[in-house]
Amino acid sequence: MSEDWNTKYGTRRVRRDPPTLDEAIFAAVGITDDQNEQAEIAASLMGLPLETVQAEVKKLGRASARVASTRVIAGEQGAQRSIVVERRMVRKFGNDKRTGT
Repeated sequence: MSEDWNTKYGTRRVRRDPPTLDEAIFAAVGITDDQNEQAEIAASLMGLPLETVQAEVKKLGRASARVASTRVIAGEQGAQRSIVVERRMVRKFGNDKRTGT
């Protein structure tokens, strides 16, 4: 999709592409850990039926569960140091529904 408008420098065009389903799910994962809420967020971003998105979220959830949150990258044999990369948990904002805080 694109939108055109005239400026004093001539016609300007902005291209607006909706997110892909993977991008929408990635964004939803960054917001919440609950798979049902992730599916709702991604479905609203994409304008797709909730059932379709829930199936994809579950597929990606199973795949990401197998991925370790800590990775060790060692240098060449006999290297003096190694690098450890850990996944940081996303900070949550707003009220917690369970505790009411």
